[in-house]
Amino acid sequence: MKKIEAIIRPFKLEAVKEALLEEGIKGLTISEVRGYGRQKGHTETYRGSEYQIEFVPKTKIEIVVIDEQVEKIVDAIIKAAGSNQIGDGKIFISNIEDAIRIRTGESGVDAL
Repeated sequence: MKKIEAIIRPFKLEAVKEALLEEGIKGLTISEVRGYGRQKGHTETYRGSEYQIEFVPKTKIEIVVIDEQVEKIVDAIIKAAGSNQIGDGKIFISNIEDAIRIRTGESGVDAL
């Protein structure tokens, strides 16, 4: 099993969610996060004064899938979240040793 974490622009969440539903993803976790990458934040103007936004608002999506689904899920996220501009986000993939459904005690792939 693999955990896919995608950091995307908040307004792209609905498009990514729809793309994941089309790929058969039944559950995911969403978090509102803040951070910066290469763009190092940005400058905004409010009432004539400029100020630096150091941490940019992003949305983090977490999904655990079987190994065979990883490539098509990553492709779906890239297509739905991408705009070919700095700040589109990142995708991280890591190994999951086990998953356990609390309600039934099922483990492994059955718990997904």
